[in-house]
Amino acid sequence: MAEAPTNPVALAAESTVATRMSAPPSFDVADFPVPTGREEEWRFTPLERLRGLHDGSAAATAGGSVKAEVTTPEGSGVTVETVSRDDARVGKAGTPVDRVAAQAFSAVEKATVITVPAEAVLTEPVRVSVHGEGGVTFGHTVFRIGAFAEVVLVLDHTGDTVRAANVDFVVGDGAKVTVVSVQDWADTAVHCSQHNALVGRDATFKSVVVTFGGDVVRIHPRVTYAGPGGEAELYGLYFTDGGQHQEHRLLVDHSAPNCRSNVAYKGALQGADAHAVWIGDVVIQAAATGTDTYELNRNLVLTDGARVDSVPNLEIETGEIAGAGHASATGRFEDEQLFYLMARGIPEEEARRLVVRGFFAELIQQIGVPDVEERLIAKLTAELERSIA
Repeated sequence: MAEAPTNPVALAAESTVATRMSAPPSFDVADFPVPTGREEEWRFTPLERLRGLHDGSAAATAGGSVKAEVTTPEGSGVTVETVSRDDARVGKAGTPVDRVAAQAFSAVEKATVITVPAEAVLTEPVRVSVHGEGGVTFGHTVFRIGAFAEVVLVLDHTGDTVRAANVDFVVGDGAKVTVVSVQDWADTAVHCSQHNALVGRDATFKSVVVTFGGDVVRIHPRVTYAGPGGEAELYGLYFTDGGQHQEHRLLVDHSAPNCRSNVAYKGALQGADAHAVWIGDVVIQAAATGTDTYELNRNLVLTDGARVDSVPNLEIETGEIAGAGHASATGRFEDEQLFYLMARGIPEEEARRLVVRGFFAELIQQIGVPDVEERLIAKLTAELERSIA
């Protein structure tokens, strides 16, 4: 698949993040109009399948439940608190940017705050598992990472629910954080979540978003920088089956000088009406001199009837940058790769599996948690078996 970088200057002239949003960020759901599907940020989303998360009807009937568990390494000093929504730590990393995120904030009375102390170096992950047990649920989780701490956070979503949530990551100066968010919902689940990361001076934030399950999944990772020298790496892997809608909308807002970001999302699709959406917005503000950024989205279509919408956007307000670019590509199997493998005695079906595994391999390696990697490889293998069955 040939990757075709676009002209960032021309693209910035065509569309800006500000004009593509129907309302400014707000914690108040009343500040957002009910979306109709004509808005830029909603035009790809099947609103009728959000089960009322977008228009308030889900909040009026909320009564579902999730089983949530937080596991921390023994002796790590990590604390877990339940606090009121008006706690000063809640919402510090970012403000809701659409009606569903604002609805999630307005609907919760309590939030979970998980704090990793400064200079702590954790050798085992902090794990948060959310298992849906039906109905409509809302949530808000805050991760506070102290200065110079090092930690891996694993968020695991399973079961069945209609859920809207906000997740905040406040990354202290010099800290190193890896977040792995797995969406492995039941086929009927609906999940909308805004991830807000505030990256401190000289800190490193790596996010790996993995989406397999769910009827509709809409994840919105957003990164801002609290000081110079910050680095963000945003990786994503999704496998979209027939009838599923999986949407990943990213924003990296470079407002501080000498920061870096790298985005790489890859998806595979199979089956009738499989629909994947990837929106990648990168903004380099005038003060963000010395910025170095790149974003990539690649999609592999395995069968007829699948659809991909991939929209990279790069906006540059200063010419004093180290580098900036983006690329998007969508295609089928490359016949040359299949021919190469089959010519060496590998059956066609196995050759196809190898091509897809190789397509995702570099992203799975970014996870760095062996049991999660093994689980995802097994899941990917099962999906490939279905595609060639």
